[in-house]
Amino acid sequence: MSKKYTIAFYNIENLFDTKDDEHTNDDDFLPFSAKRWTTKRYENKLRKLGQVISQIGEDDVDMPPSIVGLAEVENRHVVKDLIESKYLKHYNYDIVHYDSSDERGIDVALIYDKNVFEVSHSEPFSVYLTKEDGSRDYTRDVLLVTGRLNGEQIHVIVNHWSSRRQGEKETEHKRLAAADTVNRIIEVLQKNYDDPKVIVMGDFNDTPQNNSLLSLEEKSKLYNPFKKIATYDKGSLNHDFEWHLFDQILISTNFFDAKSTQFNLSKADVFNSQFLTQYHGKYKGQPFRTYVGKRYKGGYSDHFPVYIELKED
Repeated sequence: MSKKYTIAFYNIENLFDTKDDEHTNDDDFLPFSAKRWTTKRYENKLRKLGQVISQIGEDDVDMPPSIVGLAEVENRHVVKDLIESKYLKHYNYDIVHYDSSDERGIDVALIYDKNVFEVSHSEPFSVYLTKEDGSRDYTRDVLLVTGRLNGEQIHVIVNHWSSRRQGEKETEHKRLAAADTVNRIIEVLQKNYDDPKVIVMGDFNDTPQNNSLLSLEEKSKLYNPFKKIATYDKGSLNHDFEWHLFDQILISTNFFDAKSTQFNLSKADVFNSQFLTQYHGKYKGQPFRTYVGKRYKGGYSDHFPVYIELKED
């Protein structure tokens, strides 16, 4: 029987520890802040996130995800606590993480099962943005991880692009700059490797139809299976009672060439099991969040994870 591997991405909504970091703006996530971010709440979130990650793709694949990209982690320490939490500690996960210069102090990271994925290289790339006065506007880095999945070399690029908080059009240039950064990384991979297999994942804060994502498809010859998944009543997050599919995973088109790879794409989906949703009230069916404003809800995240399954031929 052919083997399947799950590759996932999850924006885990502000995974901060409870210690004050003088270099970042983490004041909301401290025990005596308005949010009262205590050790008990932190450990509850770790346990819940670990439960989610351990179950992504379990209907089709008999092991937890081989590779999971993460957004909104404060530092390496919180990722280490995550992989050592109740539902993940039995697996052989390791971490790739670099501190970025993001003003909120949140980064992207990658966890991977060492039994099936062997990392050979990793590197962060900064997205260069400027404010109206010409000063630097610091945001999350783009993370490149190269390794072998069941012996076959792949390159995984993890993203968390600038939000739409100041308006979709007003902030579009930031996401286009991030897309340019990813396209340049892939251009270098294509020069340095023979027929590189590339997986680009992230919270792009844009939909599959936006120019930033279309530029990845066109310039870097990527295929976006999530184009077919976004519908009126399905997405990875909900804002003002409207579903958006900002979280996506794209793959290079050589994954469809049997001469080029042992894998083929067997599935792409949003992991939106009922236990991850609000059970009742006007927000029923939406992601069950940790906080709404300063109100602690004790949920998982304001995003659902997304994932693809690769099947060995």
